[in-house]
Amino acid sequence: MKKNIEVCSCNIIHQHTVDNVKNSMPEESKLKELAEFFKVFGDNTRIKILYALSSSEMCVCDLAALLDVTQSAVSHQLRILKQARLVKYRREGKVIYYSLDDNHIKEIFKSGLEHINEK
Repeated sequence: MKKNIEVCSCNIIHQHTVDNVKNSMPEESKLKELAEFFKVFGDNTRIKILYALSSSEMCVCDLAALLDVTQSAVSHQLRILKQARLVKYRREGKVIYYSLDDNHIKEIFKSGLEHINEK
């Protein structure tokens, strides 16, 4: 089912609006970082890990059991999430527990779910 996209039927540029937005737009490098940040959310396994960690901190063994995947697969995804600063870890003896990096991540995730559930 295709939806028609409404387009402007005139050629008027609202220069004041364009200038205001242009002046407030972040630097190109920051926009690229933001794009990379959101790319990390594009994997179903990583989304499941983020959801799990939004509920409780967990170790690799727990996450692997929950998601029914190998520990190696979980570790690979956690490495990507850690590089993107979405998760952090703490060591307790021989066990490493993972959690969301900060409350921003939980809020981004929560907002995304709320948006999806609006339908």
